[in-house]
Amino acid sequence: MAKLRIGALEDDKPVKVTLELPAAVHRELLAYAEVLAQETGRPVSDPVKLISLMIQRFMAADRGFARARHAKKTQRLS
Repeated sequence: MAKLRIGALEDDKPVKVTLELPAAVHRELLAYAEVLAQETGRPVSDPVKLISLMIQRFMAADRGFARARHAKKTQRLS
């Protein structure tokens, strides 16, 4: 079984955002939800909820973003 980058969904207070996805991206999102459900043994009731986790993981893994964010914090402290 593949090891996916995101795990089970956590409950959190959401902020509503309207987003349009290309049809191909939506199909991939649905496929990802299916694989995740198989891997975790828990069905994904709403694949759209995966988007926020994917964005969160993407930003956490983006080293350029982390450096820029750290630099900005350092500037504020100076």
